[in-house]
Amino acid sequence: MNITRQKHISIGITGGISAYRSLELIRLLVKAGHDVKTIPTKNALQFVTQLSLESLSQNACLLHSLDSNYKINHIE
Repeated sequence: MNITRQKHISIGITGGISAYRSLELIRLLVKAGHDVKTIPTKNALQFVTQLSLESLSQNACLLHSLDSNYKINHIE
């Protein structure tokens, strides 16, 4: 009996051609029932859009910002 438990997975995405491949990985992980969060760099968003990452992962992207309004999710 093979029981697969839902996993919580974070995927860091950097700028490069592999950013495109991350979309397929995200799609397959979500299809398998896992909770996927994406953390793209600014350069990664030049290859794939934030909307694509959020649509496929069904979660908001975790974007790093040096703005003074930046809030850390687990602290807030």
